[in-house]
Parts: sequence; C-alpha cells; structure tokens
Amino acid sequence: MYAIATVALPLFIFLISLLFLTLCYTRKRSRSLLTDWPVFGMLPGLLNNRARVFDFVTEILKQHRGTFFVKGPVFGNMDTMITCDPANINYILCKNFPNFGKGPGFKDIFAPLGDGIFIAESELWENQRRLSKSAINHASFYEFVAAATWRKLETGLIPILEHFSDKRMAVDLQDLFKRFTFDCFCITILGHDPASLSIDLPHLLHEKAFSIAEEAGLYRHLLPGVVWKTQKWLQIGREGKLSRAMEAIDEYISYCISLKHDGQINPVEPDILTSCSKALAEKGADDPAANIISKKVLKDLMLNLIFAGKDTISATLTWLFWLLATNPAEEEKIRNEVAANSGEPGKWTFNTTEGMNKLIYLHGAVCEALRLFPPVAAQHKSPLKDDVLPSGHLIKANTRTFLIFYSMGRMESIWGEDCLEFKPGRWISKEGRIKVEPAYKFTAFNAGPKTCLGKDVSFLQMKMAAAAMISRFKIEVAEGHLVQPSESIILHMRHGLNVKVSKYA
Repeated sequence: MYAIATVALPLFIFLISLLFLTLCYTRKRSRSLLTDWPVFGMLPGLLNNRARVFDFVTEILKQHRGTFFVKGPVFGNMDTMITCDPANINYILCKNFPNFGKGPGFKDIFAPLGDGIFIAESELWENQRRLSKSAINHASFYEFVAAATWRKLETGLIPILEHFSDKRMAVDLQDLFKRFTFDCFCITILGHDPASLSIDLPHLLHEKAFSIAEEAGLYRHLLPGVVWKTQKWLQIGREGKLSRAMEAIDEYISYCISLKHDGQINPVEPDILTSCSKALAEKGADDPAANIISKKVLKDLMLNLIFAGKDTISATLTWLFWLLATNPAEEEKIRNEVAANSGEPGKWTFNTTEGMNKLIYLHGAVCEALRLFPPVAAQHKSPLKDDVLPSGHLIKANTRTFLIFYSMGRMESIWGEDCLEFKPGRWISKEGRIKVEPAYKFTAFNAGPKTCLGKDVSFLQMKMAAAAMISRFKIEVAEGHLVQPSESIILHMRHGLNVKVSKYA
C-alpha cells in the first residue's frame, strides 16, 4: 500500500498542479470556447464551466447543430460524444438500442448503486424490470400511491407550509420537496415512513445521502478516474462523503427489510418490497429470476427505485414552483382550473384519480417544467461496436456518449423560437386534450425499452402536490435569492429555493 502511495500521490499532485495552471489561463479566454489543449484535451474548458456545465454544453451544441465530439485528456479514456439531436436520440434509445449499452466505465462510476436495475444489463436487468413492472402495474398500487401521497400532504407538507406562513418566515421549498418525496417513496417502496417531513425538519443522513451521491456521480463523469479513485482510496473530498452517505442508506434499507421480515411493517400493503418479495417466494427453484435476484440484488433494486424517484420528482416540483412564481399569469390559470374542479374553493383535496385527469393545464405546466429542467439532464451510453449516427457522425466502440436532455428543451430547431419560454398551453390541443410528443423529443421519462415504468405515478404525485399547494398558498421567491442548476446528475437548484409563503383567504 505504501509503495503505491509513493508513486500515485506525486503523480496526482503534478497533474492537479498542471491542471490548475491551465485553468487559470483558460479563465482569461472566452467562456464559450472549448479549446483542445495538449495533454488535457478539452477537459479544462469543461471544468472551468462546471458551475454552469449544462448551459455551457448547450451553447456548444447550438454551435455544432446538436452533436459534438469532446476530446478528453490523453489519460483516463474520456473522449466523449455529446448530442441532443432527436434523430440521434431516437437511434440510440430505440432503433439501435442493442448496440448502445452503459459502457465499460459506467459500473465504476455508479458502483454505489450496486447491481440494481439502473446498473444491471442483459438478463439481470430484464428480470428486475419484469419484477418491478409487475409490482407497479398491480391493480392496487396506483391507489396505494395516491392515498399515501395525500396523507403525507395533509399531515406533513400543508401543515408545515401553514406554519411558515403564520410565522412569516422564509423556507427552502426544495428541502421540503426532498423530504416529502423521500417519505412518499420510502412508504410506497419499502412500506416504512422515515418521517423526515415534520415541523422540526430533522437532519437524517440517509435522506441527505442521496444528494451527496448525485453530486459525486457528476464529478465522477467530469474527472479522470485516477483523481476520484485516489480520493476514494484516501477517503477524502466528495468520495469520503459518498462512502459515509452510502453506508447510511444501506443501513436504512437493511433496517426496513428486517422490519418487513419480522412482520413489524404491514405485510398486506402493496408496497414494492412486499410485492417483489412475494413474487420471488412464489417462484420455483428453477425459475431464473429466483436464482438471479439474490437478497443483495433485491436490496439494490429498492435503492435504485428510491434513487430514481425521490429526487427526480422533488427537482421537478422545485423548478415548477419557481416557474410559476416567475410567471404569475400562468399560475393564475392553474389556480382557476383547480378551483373549478374543487368542492370547496381554496381547499382542494384528493378524491379520485379520475379527478386528476381533469387538471389539463396543470398537466401542461408539469410537462413544461420537465421540458425546460429535466431532472435527469443527461444520459450515459456507449456503443458496443463502431456505428454511424443519423447526423453523420462516426462513433467508435466504447466511446462515452452523452444524450443531453437539458439542451433538447432549449433548441429552437426542436421546440420553436419560444423554446425558452414557460408555456403550458403548448401541451394542449385545440380540443383541450394533452398533446403526446414522441419520447425521443420529450425525454423526461426516457425512451425505447427503458422507458420509465413510473411515469403515470410520477405525474399523479406531482399534480397532487401542485394542486394542493396552489389552491392554498401564494409562493414568492425570496428577494435576492440566486437560482442556478446544481452540479449534480439530478438537476436540483444549487442554493435551494428560498420562498415566502402566504395563505389565501
């Protein structure tokens, strides 16, 4: 171990020093340029713009008609193809799906997620998806999610917002949404309520751990493997925080599974853990799924499902309410729609899932938030063999490929000259129905064989939370609050969303 350190540490210090000098020089140059430097390739430009990486990449893609090859440093195997061209997206995710896997470096980057559904490939992925789909599509699951979400709104989020309204205190709405979705997903996936959403706003490491993991995930993409792997080995920086965060998450999920096995959590509720456990128990010893999905894989599957849903929904709700606060005329249209479908003005309550389908304009607003600020801003792919994209770009086997969904929502060629404007009406047809856009154009829920299984459930939860809040509260962004996307694989707001809340009379 000491011998490795004597070689690795000096090399690491030299590379970091050289990179620092390059970055200092790069800052003097135009931020819109992505220069191909000796040794470091285009990495300095990306790191110099890391605080605005998705907007920076969007500028590059606009200059290069939606597709660009990023030259990485000579070390680290980081050459990357980036694209937001719908034809390329369709080709990669749908038409030639078998040739585009996660790539050789993907599992290392997302190792904290274990062997769960978003890391697994081939037979292991197929069995987890089949098992998850069966649980999510169960007749009682949708109603179970709706009931659990409304309880958490009625007993958690609404009382807390009333508290801050009465105290005339600002509150971080993003933090409340993260707690709200964490509790909801733990209930519907694990059958356990961690009660992170309460008046005292307790600090729970296993709830905060997900944001730590998401930030580390982005940096693992941007930095050469030797850098973050050295941090991991020394347990310093983001990698040290990541290790402690994942330990907390693992302990919590293991605790919930043990409660389930001991009968301390209601065994008849249709939460996903219960449904999956029962389905596996009913399979014979010769069934492939029973052998492939071990106890560890089942635990990793639960982790992946929480990871996929918790912060994607909280991020979308955060951006939605910022968009509404900065577009009051659109917010008023939604408030009128909610009032027209409510039994008592200002007191909207959830009754039936059918009633949610009447909130057409609200649905359009959620779609706009997803278009402009997709919670998963980019997706990582890698071709198994050489290929040619519809745009004409040659892509070699194992080349890192990023589908930049964030940029797609900002392309005039895709959404028109008003693409940067928040217009829920663009999603509504002349007949008053929701327009259905192709999945490779509106990529918030992925496309092709890996289309998100929880799309309908996600819309239900987001619309329920939005309707409950819009009918009761006026949300205003605190004066001077800076709104920027975070440096994370999930598109949170970097500084949260500090707001003032006031109740409607």
